[in-house]
Parts: sequence; C-alpha cells; structure tokens
Amino acid sequence: MKIYADNAATTKMSENAIHTMVSLLEDSWGNPSSLYAHGQMAKEVLEKARADVAAVIGASPDEILFTSGGSEADNQALRSVAELGRKKGKMHIISSAFEHHAILHTLERLKKEDFEVTLLDVHENGLILPEEVEAAIREDTCLVTIMFANNEIGTIQPIREIGRICREKNVLFHTDAVQAVAHVPINVKEDNIDLLSASAHKFHGPKGVGFLYAKKGIRLTNLIEGGAQERGRRAGTENVPGIAAMAEALKETSSRMDENTAHLTKMRDKLISGLAEIPHSALNGDATHRLPSNVNFCFEGIEGESLLLLLDDKGIQASSGSACTSGSLDPSHVLLAIGRVHDVAHGSLRLCLGEDITEEQVDYIIKSVKDVVSYLRGFSPVWRDLMSGKARFIL
Repeated sequence: MKIYADNAATTKMSENAIHTMVSLLEDSWGNPSSLYAHGQMAKEVLEKARADVAAVIGASPDEILFTSGGSEADNQALRSVAELGRKKGKMHIISSAFEHHAILHTLERLKKEDFEVTLLDVHENGLILPEEVEAAIREDTCLVTIMFANNEIGTIQPIREIGRICREKNVLFHTDAVQAVAHVPINVKEDNIDLLSASAHKFHGPKGVGFLYAKKGIRLTNLIEGGAQERGRRAGTENVPGIAAMAEALKETSSRMDENTAHLTKMRDKLISGLAEIPHSALNGDATHRLPSNVNFCFEGIEGESLLLLLDDKGIQASSGSACTSGSLDPSHVLLAIGRVHDVAHGSLRLCLGEDITEEQVDYIIKSVKDVVSYLRGFSPVWRDLMSGKARFIL
C-alpha cells in the first residue's frame, strides 16, 4: 500500500490546475505587459486570476500581489511594515517562537537593522493567547506577525481576536497563512488581517507561485527592482500559467472545504486515537484547534529519522517536521517552543493527510507506526535504560 501523508510539505497538483497551466503554456504565452493582442490576452488571464484569488479570501483584486511563494510574501510583508515603522520611529515587532523560518530569519535580519523583536512563548497546547499579544504591544510596536496555522503541529491560532486587538491598538497585523488558505475559512476583512501570505503548492497548485494580500493603503517595499509589473511592487514578467493554475486550485479546494473538513477531521481523530495507544507517546498541539489534516506525535525512546525510513519501506511517506529544515539534525524549534525536551523532540512524526485518505489507509498507518516504534525500541539503548529504571520516562 502506498500512502502519501506529507501534504503539509507539498500537495499534488489537481487535474484542473494542471489542465489550466498546460493550456495557457500553449495558447496564452504572451507577455502581459505588451500592448498587442497576445499580450493583452495574457493580461486578461492574469487579472481574472487576481480577482478569483481576492474573492476567496474576501479581498479586493488590487490588494493581491503575486509572488514566487509564501517565503517571498513573508519577507516582503515584514520588510514593508518594518520600513513604515522606521519612518514613524516605531521599531518594535511582535511574533512567536514557533513561526516558520521565513518569518524568524527575516526577523533576525531586522534585528541587525536595529529593530527590537519580542517572540511570544507558545503554550504546551501550541496556542498563543490574545491577551499575551495585547500585553506585549507597546507605543513603538509597528507590527504583529502570527501564523494562522502552524506548519508542523497544525494548531490554528485565534487570528480574528489577535487582529481585533491590533486594530484597536493601531498596529498592523500580518499572518503567515500558507498552511491555512483553502483549508480553513478566511476572510481578511472579518478576521482583521492587514497582510497575509499564501503559497499555491499547499492547496494543489504549482510550486513557485504564491501571493501576498496587503490591505489597501499599505505601501509595500519592493524586494525585486527592475520593472513596473504588479503595479510597480514586484519587478519581473509574471508567471501567467502558474498564477492562473494557482487561482484554479484555490477556487477548487476552497469550494470543497466543508466536505474535506468533515472527512479529514474524522480520519485525523481516528489516527490520533490509534497512535495514542502506543505507550509513552504524546500528541503535539491541541487536539481540536488544529488543521483537519494534521497529526503530530512524539514517541519516547526512538529517533524520528529511523521511523521515517522504515515507514517509507512500508509505503508511507511522512515527515518529522518542516520540509524546509529536513536536512537539519537539530530537533524541531516548534516542538522545543511548546516544551518538548530535545530527546523527545527527536522522536517526532508528522502526518498530514490528503482529502482522498481512506479508513483502510488510516488503519494501515496506525498498525505500521505501532510495529515500527516497537521494532526501534527493541534495540534502542535509550529505551532499555528507560525500561530498566536507569532513566526516567518523560511522556
């Protein structure tokens, strides 16, 4: 049995998105900045995609900027608001300790440019409390950036309440919604969001395409200079086929959100219940305030890398954390942020289910994980010390 269970890393492109992209590569390959007919045909496709994307998140088309993905959108959002803050003498930014590295690394760069950054602690359940955001806001705070849903443990933050607090305090609010767009309901106006980042390949669109929503009136700082594309905010000829395929995938996935959520939540909870039967294991993140597709566990006494390799032998493709840090030997910063110790964090498993997952496949995953964990513990010196009493169990 072959099961792809790493949809947080990337999703398979939908057939409609592929068809849209291929047809445009063949028929609408003109430059949308050109004035002749073929260029204007491409421009019409581009602007229709912009309107379609905007409609899904409750924005206006002129508030959508197309990017190469979520990381670029995150960078441009943070650097833009930081520059606005600098001009007003506001050099303080609030974020959390378990953001994606596209946020955390950009914040490190801004710290070298004399900005002060407050990283809020994340509670054991993987949630950030709005009142703690409010308490951290100062007179010189220019930006709050909190991810909508965590890419590793899947916890969904109280975004609307955090946005309301920022709106009352006159502080701009950005959310990295890469894992959330098309998977949970989002309306940027109702959710009090000023800037939002998204990436197509997380909702069955192509890689290398994403978008940034920036509320009307927010002046963006260019990351790429050299042309007047995207109303002068991002130079470079637009990837029209990729952008149109993203819009198609976004509409398609969003239209099935209720159906997908009901099915995935049922499969997720079945998987959580099954894996929780493994002794000395723990679910990472809140059991209910999480993405419908996400399951993340720690198993004491094993190494996550060995677990992944043996599961792959059984046909199950999963991960131990963010795909962006898959080459790192360090434990997940997300798991450390919610209080997991290094030894436990090393034994983590992230399963992100696809909409086509079946009960039979979930049963197979549960049995396979149980078998592999038992096998690995059978020759683990750490597990032997735990069982003999030389070391104490943590989970």
